[in-house]
Amino acid sequence: MSDLLPREIRCVLIPSGGARLLLPNATISEVITLSTPEPVEHAPAWLLGRIAWRGWRVPLVSFATLTGIDPSSESGNSRVAVLKALGGNPKLPFIAVVTQGFPRLTTLNAELILPTHDGSELPFGVRANVLVRDDTAVIPDLEAIEAELVAVLEAA
Repeated sequence: MSDLLPREIRCVLIPSGGARLLLPNATISEVITLSTPEPVEHAPAWLLGRIAWRGWRVPLVSFATLTGIDPSSESGNSRVAVLKALGGNPKLPFIAVVTQGFPRLTTLNAELILPTHDGSELPFGVRANVLVRDDTAVIPDLEAIEAELVAVLEAA
């Protein structure tokens, strides 16, 4: 049965604030230019608003603000990575994340990803801290972020 599992997976490293997000390539729908988001009433600071994308109003998240990583590092050359949501909610099929620059494609296997967690509690929105070759990266907890987004957007 293990022969059916891929030995390698195509991933992207997305610069976002003071971190690089590591995601499967299949999660990324598109990288677009940052436009002014439509505000969401009573939204937390990490929810920057909604952007128009292909007929959808997609919530725009600042990963740096959400996790407490230095949000001041989100400046210059800002773009938006539109991600496929994982929860199956028909009202939230996509989530957008502010990025700096373009994602970098990489092919990984289990030997190339090393956990770097020191045992302390991870911030909300972070599933793991890892070392990918010579780069430190964060694996975001997209399910938790999506659940929090649904709760915020339903309350707005």
